[in-house]
Amino acid sequence: MSLPLEGRSAIVTGAGRGLGRAEALELARLGAAVVVNDFGQPGRDGSGAASATPAEEVAAGIRAAGGRAVAHTGDVADHQQARKLVELAVAEFGQLDILVNNAGILRDRMVFSMSEDEWDSVIRVHLKGHFNTTHFAAAHWRARSKAADAPVYGRIVNTSSEAFLAGSAGQPNYAAAKGGIVGLTTSTALALAKYGVTANVICPRARTRMTADVFAGFQEPAGDGSEDRLDPLAPEHVAPLVGYLASPAAAQVNGQLLVVHGGMVAVVERPRVAAKFDTKQDAFTYDELDALLTPHYADRPTGETFAAAEVLGLKHE
Repeated sequence: MSLPLEGRSAIVTGAGRGLGRAEALELARLGAAVVVNDFGQPGRDGSGAASATPAEEVAAGIRAAGGRAVAHTGDVADHQQARKLVELAVAEFGQLDILVNNAGILRDRMVFSMSEDEWDSVIRVHLKGHFNTTHFAAAHWRARSKAADAPVYGRIVNTSSEAFLAGSAGQPNYAAAKGGIVGLTTSTALALAKYGVTANVICPRARTRMTADVFAGFQEPAGDGSEDRLDPLAPEHVAPLVGYLASPAAAQVNGQLLVVHGGMVAVVERPRVAAKFDTKQDAFTYDELDALLTPHYADRPTGETFAAAEVLGLKHE
């Protein structure tokens, strides 16, 4: 029996460690040839010298297990390095079929304390990085589709965060970037559907280098006493969903947002209109809006906003 991704090729960014590493290994396990991208800086804030070691070690591990993989150590936030990343996949494997965007950094601070550089650097790596690779992958698929005069196979899996959904107070740059990624994904999903390409976005929760302090006090719940039980926050809980979204089985899944962690996947519904008000005149006045909107919000719970904080309570049952 053939593997679901046999004959396919994939790019995974930020794949030298954590989530990206687990995703690259899963795609390879499912049969894909993988370009393992990682800039290799040691600091989760993007600090330190770039290193080829993380990407090369993951690629070597895939090859040692019988798979096909090459390393790419460029910075996806650099437009031309992202172009070379896509070109590498095409040169090595003949074409690109799957793009998994995962690369990111953290520079947390409250909005009133955040510097311009802390804002710009996080937006650059997350949001611009997602755009750069998507741009060149989309151009590749569009050109192939036009040449064949038919849809082609293309899958994009982007990485957002519950920080966007729930509104993380100490991460205005990260939450904004992750929200932008959702907008990029839904726009891409509509733009590329006619070419045979799907684009979806996940909000994963996992214990990685970036979240080590966030989950430092989280202890694995007591179970059967086996020391071999998988950590509920292990990246390996996320990787299978990425593999599924990259597969032919997910052909009808497009423009969707899914939360995933610890043996649970939640499909998040798009925003719905909660209320609608119409003016009784040619245009609204301040007094009319006051009479309509002030009572509407008067009984709302304190602190309730557009943010969906309830997603933080989701767990495997």
